[in-house]
Amino acid sequence: ICQLAFLGQIITRAGLHIPGDIDTAGDAFDSYPNGLAALFGPDSIPTDGKLQIIFFIGFLELFIMKDVKGDGDFVGDFRNGLLDFGWDSFDEETKLSKRAIELNNGRAAMMGIFGLMVHEQLGGSLPLVGAM
Repeated sequence: ICQLAFLGQIITRAGLHIPGDIDTAGDAFDSYPNGLAALFGPDSIPTDGKLQIIFFIGFLELFIMKDVKGDGDFVGDFRNGLLDFGWDSFDEETKLSKRAIELNNGRAAMMGIFGLMVHEQLGGSLPLVGAM
């Protein structure tokens, strides 16, 4: 999730937004601010939109992202026999290495999104991202 959050921050700060309207009232995706201002503040996403996001995440957590069959290879393995992409062809050492790499990437993304959030609240400008 943090990897997607970091990537989303960088992409929207670069000015790229989904084209079209976010609701039937005609509000465009790019009419809402970036970062934390999209959740808090005068121009933030309406409460109904925030509730939709929360309910969608809750639906995914309760019904989709769980080990339905009980045959996961490791904690957090939610493939449920689908989406193999060659994982079962790796030996155990390679699997452990790939899982460790993914955990480290996730940790780096956590620090990255946290750093962007703090910098946004402090204000100023970042070389890659620009004014916050």
